[in-house]
Amino acid sequence: MRWLFLLLLVLNVFYYVWHQQEAPLRAKDVTPLSLYKGSQQDIRLLSESGGASREKSETAQGEKKCLYVGGFAVQDPALALERRLEEMKVRSQPLQKNVPESGYWLRIAPEGERLLGDLQLQNLSKEFNELKHKIMLCEGVAPTE
Repeated sequence: MRWLFLLLLVLNVFYYVWHQQEAPLRAKDVTPLSLYKGSQQDIRLLSESGGASREKSETAQGEKKCLYVGGFAVQDPALALERRLEEMKVRSQPLQKNVPESGYWLRIAPEGERLLGDLQLQNLSKEFNELKHKIMLCEGVAPTE
């Protein structure tokens, strides 16, 4: 029994010395958030920005933003959504650059954005299962999620 105890003791000492030989882990240097001078440094609520959330707005660089609805994998629900929006008297236009990876999206006209509130978008999302809505740059194509 003594020999077993001494063997385990020697193995523990060897294991301790072996781990002390390895390079110690250093903490990663983190740059403080205050040093970043990006456009998203100041976070404001939409209610504090002074404009309505659905209206066409401009960023600090003067780029216009639009409301997009869609995100469908196939074109048929996008066409049905376009017909449904026409029934609601909301003008929309399909994106010309419909890429299969990003899905099919419709850009809502600026006057139609005022007609589509949160309640109408919720009702449409119940009617169309995959429906998403985003406010993005008017020139951009909707990204995948």
